[in-house]
Amino acid sequence: MKKFVLIILILTTFSFDTQKEDAFDTGEYFKFRIHYGIVNAGYATLEIKDATINNKKVHHAIGKGYTTGMSKFFFKVEDLYESYFDKETGSPYRYVRKIDEGGYTKNQEGFFNQAENRVLVKDYKRKTEKTIVINNNVQDIVSSFYYLRNHPNIDKLKSGESITIDMFFDDEITKFKLKYVGRQDITTKFGTVSTMVFKPLVQTGRVFKEKESLTLWITDDDNKVPIRIKADLAVGSLKADLDEYKGLKNPLKVKKK
Repeated sequence: MKKFVLIILILTTFSFDTQKEDAFDTGEYFKFRIHYGIVNAGYATLEIKDATINNKKVHHAIGKGYTTGMSKFFFKVEDLYESYFDKETGSPYRYVRKIDEGGYTKNQEGFFNQAENRVLVKDYKRKTEKTIVINNNVQDIVSSFYYLRNHPNIDKLKSGESITIDMFFDDEITKFKLKYVGRQDITTKFGTVSTMVFKPLVQTGRVFKEKESLTLWITDDDNKVPIRIKADLAVGSLKADLDEYKGLKNPLKVKKK
């Protein structure tokens, strides 16, 4: 159960690439239902709003996750991830990470200086701050999701080909690779949906027990919506299904209900 919001954000991050007509707009909202084995463990949401930074209109993306029912009783999770990023370039200006996962807590905020390739990280729990040098085109974990949805090459990938991204997370730049598997029609609460299937390659020993233990299904349309996520964990398995959506820029393509 730990870090299940992070799992969703990581998986949705790698399913896309950059710079075509925007696949999203202000007002988009996703709600995922999280299952741990056969247990309904909780929910995660992602939404995008407008904000202003330095007199400039920017996107403000918000990701939340929380346990429910008996899962909350045994392992309480309340996670908040936020990102403020440029409407044209997708470059992040600021991120927020405030989490409580069974007593494991973090309360951080990061401020990007893209011109100098630096990020100032303020840790409010430890009452510290430090400046870290970063690469060009580095995203935070939430901005990555939106940045990568706009890439023009996603529909050109062949089975077995991969895409990568540099992401700033836990005070360091992490490289993730996503391998395209193929296309598949899946049954959802909305009907039968055509999807693209991906396998993220993630470091062994962090959260997942093997490199290809994650599977991600995204809609094979102009929205590129993450509609299902499955992860085999060190103990048990995790599944997230899109449970609710609104504000899509393009109609969701459903074959049949």
